[in-house]
Amino acid sequence: MTGAERSAPAGPDGRVVGRRRFLGYVLAAPILVAAAELGTAPRAAAGIPSPEPTALLDLNDVMTAAALPTSGLITVEVHADGTVSFALPRAEVGQGITTSTAVLIAEELDVPLERIRVSLADARPELLFNQLTGASNTTVSTYHPIRVAAAVARGRLLRAAAIELGAAVTDLTLKAGVVTDLVGRSIGIGALAEKAASMTTQQVSVELKPREKFTVIGAPHGRVDALAAVTGRKKFAMDLDVPDARPTMVCRPPTINGKVGSVANADEVRGMPGVTDVAVIATGVAVRAQTFGQCIDAVRALRVDWRPGTAEGQSDESVLAQLKAAEPPLGLPPLTPYVEEKFTFHFRGNSALEPNCAVADVRSDRAEIWASLKSPIVAKETIAATLGLPPQAVTVHVTEGGGSFGRKLFFDAALEAAEASQKMGKPVKLMWHRADDCRQGRAHPMATSRVRIDYLGGTVLGYKQRHTSVATDLSHGLGEVFTALAAKLPVGDIGFSETFFQLSQSTPYEFGVSTRLLNETNKGFNTGSMRNVYSPDVTCARELMVDRLAATMGKDPRRFRHDFLHEDRSRAVLDKVAEAGDWGRAMPAGTAQGIAFHSEYHSVSAALVEIDCRPETVNRPIRDGVAGPRVTKAVFAVDVGLAVNPRGLEAQMMGCVMDGIAQALTSSLHLRDGYFLEASWDNYFYTRQWNSPPDLRIIVMPTTTGEPGGAGELGVAASMAAVACAYGRATGTMPTTFPINHGTLSFTPKPTVPPVPQSPTDGLNHAY
Repeated sequence: MTGAERSAPAGPDGRVVGRRRFLGYVLAAPILVAAAELGTAPRAAAGIPSPEPTALLDLNDVMTAAALPTSGLITVEVHADGTVSFALPRAEVGQGITTSTAVLIAEELDVPLERIRVSLADARPELLFNQLTGASNTTVSTYHPIRVAAAVARGRLLRAAAIELGAAVTDLTLKAGVVTDLVGRSIGIGALAEKAASMTTQQVSVELKPREKFTVIGAPHGRVDALAAVTGRKKFAMDLDVPDARPTMVCRPPTINGKVGSVANADEVRGMPGVTDVAVIATGVAVRAQTFGQCIDAVRALRVDWRPGTAEGQSDESVLAQLKAAEPPLGLPPLTPYVEEKFTFHFRGNSALEPNCAVADVRSDRAEIWASLKSPIVAKETIAATLGLPPQAVTVHVTEGGGSFGRKLFFDAALEAAEASQKMGKPVKLMWHRADDCRQGRAHPMATSRVRIDYLGGTVLGYKQRHTSVATDLSHGLGEVFTALAAKLPVGDIGFSETFFQLSQSTPYEFGVSTRLLNETNKGFNTGSMRNVYSPDVTCARELMVDRLAATMGKDPRRFRHDFLHEDRSRAVLDKVAEAGDWGRAMPAGTAQGIAFHSEYHSVSAALVEIDCRPETVNRPIRDGVAGPRVTKAVFAVDVGLAVNPRGLEAQMMGCVMDGIAQALTSSLHLRDGYFLEASWDNYFYTRQWNSPPDLRIIVMPTTTGEPGGAGELGVAASMAAVACAYGRATGTMPTTFPINHGTLSFTPKPTVPPVPQSPTDGLNHAY
């Protein structure tokens, strides 16, 4: 039941169901189980006249429509103890979707939020296109199915209560999980769970609550898992107590994707304290021991002859040369005035705070896997094929994850754990070292972006952008094997990546004829859909050129954007940050404000930042790091149409702002001789406390469209662009290479042999 509330789906008899009326099912079960019906149309465009294809259909729309046919397979269950459970077919990795899901159920079912139990569904191949977590799509695609299922359950409970109390359904109210009649008699939903159940599956019609009656949706809520997280009771993959699953790590090659030639001392390592097994797998040499410390000792002791990797001998300079050769032309210069520039974006790591990990128990006839997975169906099918087992013999459990940044769209650790367990004949609890993820994990690809804007007088005639990138691995497809295979086909720019690019990028300004093209090259790297995928780079380049064009025309950057933006919602967020951030105020030399805009997936956002580029700030001492400029203030405004949980949205935008600052100023990987020099968070400079703005404000705009738009990735692009624009205004020189401090290597690279650095022993000496 996805789609806009304004959509009018047809029922089985062809009649149109009203604006809030939907069809659902009461499923045959001993307790009350409710599900949504199928067939609601995908959301329609908001009627904005624009040549942009994303105004009519974007990637989020495609994913929502693809998930539609299987939405009826996800169910809300009411239990005898008065709790309500729901197995969410998405991955919770810290973004708060278990909380927003609970909010939707609590609203329609009129049950207290603390009685909603949201778990994560195992891999279910029957949920075709409906179990991929990405592209800010979770709340958009589940908004109606979850509410409809909860509304079906609510109606069924009221009918059961009417029989029990001898009252008319219209004389009953359901509030806080208790049904009450006109004379004050009441009964809890737990006592009704079995009575409301059905022995047969029945189709029913329900009407969803109108927005004006919302009391839970749109109100700020703390996370439902917050207490478990801060008390250490929240269970991640490495917390699971799987019988006989022992710590396992992998000795990895010194260059990207190198392969094992031979192992000189496998028997010697097997005899080390605590070590139980040593086995060669596709990505290196796996060692299993009683503790992770013993695994590290064993990995460091292994002597392996390595074969060359897929990026052998490559460096930042050689990859940039390949990108330059692959750049598509912008065409002949126009006869009118124009501005043009080229931007370079270096490799960036997308390691999550939680190390890459998985648990596997593989037997001769079956396998069971536990991991945080955002594409579990593809993981299940790939692991089954690798192990030589039928898919139905492989069970994949989705655990909660400690971050993702797109990393958990891939299941490298789960596949390694399965292979290691099969070869060792024992359960394993496999974890990557942080050096593994920096050097052999997924990275945001290096890219260049060329932009040309031609104009005449005060009119912009055309906008061209040509984005050239190391290939982004999109082999997860839309979460199942068919599009996963399609994503691997070598069909160039007409293939999966170009489609992804065109459906996720847009030009929000009235800039005449706008064209964007993606070209990809060099598939020798492990890349991935880092948070917001193409948008931060593409938007940063565009917004910098908007600043340049505004300066060329002698216009204020904010006013220029305001005058050229397509729609009122866009102008509203821009105006809000300008007002809240006191745009245009006088500032000392070497400091400046920057402002930027970004829209995607039916949501709009704007950022205003202030930056300090004065020498005393740029050169302030930072241990083993480069201080560089500091963002001292950030104001971010976001309009997602309808914020299901404004507090959760605010937290997501805070994280996005930190991502944007990092990508603009500090965080990158340095490629040399076929490997990345970074080997830990110690020398990968994501935004730190000393580099984050002391003045940060997130503004969640009032409801506009009345439906949730994409939010999870939304804030990265505008934040990065605003920082870049502020830097250009503070220094008088527009930055063209990102991150800005990439050119300075502030640490001594750790050796690649052994691949795991020696554990530090002097941490207290560096405590702050």
